[in-house]
Amino acid sequence: MNHKIKRILKITLPLLLGVFLVWYSLSKVSVEELLVYAKNANYTWIILGMFLGLLSHLSRAYRWRFQLEPMGYNIRLGNSIMAVFATYLINYTIPRAGEVARASILANYEDVPFEKGFGTIVAERIADMIVMLGIIAITLFLQFEFIYGFLIEKFNPTKIIIALIIGVLLLFFFSRYIKRSHSKIALKVRGFVNGLIEGALSIFKMKKKWAFIFHTLFIWGMYVLMFYVTSFSIEELHGISMGAILIGFISASFSIAATNGGIGSYPLAIYAAFSIFGIPEEPSIAFGWIMWASQTLMIIVFGGISLIYLPIYNRIKSK
Repeated sequence: MNHKIKRILKITLPLLLGVFLVWYSLSKVSVEELLVYAKNANYTWIILGMFLGLLSHLSRAYRWRFQLEPMGYNIRLGNSIMAVFATYLINYTIPRAGEVARASILANYEDVPFEKGFGTIVAERIADMIVMLGIIAITLFLQFEFIYGFLIEKFNPTKIIIALIIGVLLLFFFSRYIKRSHSKIALKVRGFVNGLIEGALSIFKMKKKWAFIFHTLFIWGMYVLMFYVTSFSIEELHGISMGAILIGFISASFSIAATNGGIGSYPLAIYAAFSIFGIPEEPSIAFGWIMWASQTLMIIVFGGISLIYLPIYNRIKSK
């Protein structure tokens, strides 16, 4: 398969999957039903959720400067903010293209070499992934009895134990293979793991490491809080447990990688998570669409303004 075909597939497959998932979610809950939920929703909570999402993006832009300062680049906060919003908007068109655009914006307007700017973006993604793993670990700890009970109810306990043993053995033999093999796949996996470790350790070497850690925790705290407060906009979700919120949040977060910006996959991921707790599909999918639409609207507005205003802002600053 040549490079051109791979590039086309990378763009078209997520879009096609997104279209299919939109159709599938609308087959579960009709547009008319969604409009009723949207009409009856409490927009005070939706707007508060959007505000918390905005705070997380601003914090991300501010945090980025801590990574660039040790390399001698003191970038303008305005450029950092607009580059972050442009990233999210562009990712709705071509997956992961936003990260490339973000480093390019820095190269164009702040004279930061592309590879250095892109390297900081990779490092911050590693930090984000570590926090995400922490959220998953906390959720598993807090909801262990519930998750264990659910698995026992749905699956044969003997099969679960056998699956765990097989999984551990496969992981053990795979790790040994990766350590000893010189194949392309092994080298790539080894390089990726080493990069994760190096990226995580580099955080503790920067001057403002504690400020960086604070903003990282703040960003993800805002993400979870944004998800939680927006759930109050749907009357049927009042009194929802924190366990359902955390598992719904984790499921929704992973869904964003499946399609462009989580279109179609986001509400279905929330429905799948909430169904474990016996929450009906109509309010679950409606909440997913409201959550996705409100955050997408914010990205479209601020991302669009950023792309338009970036050259104007820098022309004014250069004068």
